[in-house]
Order: sequence, then C-alpha cells, then structure tokens
Amino acid sequence: MGNVKSIEKAVEALPAAELAEFRHWFAEFDAAAWDRQIEQDAASGKLDALAAETLADHRAGSVREL
Repeated sequence: MGNVKSIEKAVEALPAAELAEFRHWFAEFDAAAWDRQIEQDAASGKLDALAAETLADHRAGSVREL
C-alpha cells in the first residue's frame, strides 16, 4: 500500500479528540508551508509582474477598497 493511503487509513482510524488535534497541527503545518512558498516566490521575483500590475491599477484609480 502506498504511503499516502497508509496515512489516510491512519487518519480515518483516529478517535475524535486525536483527529481534532491532528487537524489543528495540519492547519498550522499547511499555513507554514504556504508562507514559505510565498516568501520563495517573492524572493525569486515570480510575483513582481503581479505587483507591478496591481500598483499600476492603483495609480490609475481602477481599484476599489475592500
């Protein structure tokens, strides 16, 4: 059985309290991974074009406040 399938089965077998604990841990883990990816993308310049486009739209007055 594949590693992911083994993990899925283990998660399915968790009691409710341990599942809640795992979900909390995974949410933090996933958020940290997302943050690292955004930081890498920003540092590598992958987001530069998007930032430039957004700033140009803002300067042109074609954005609205949320």
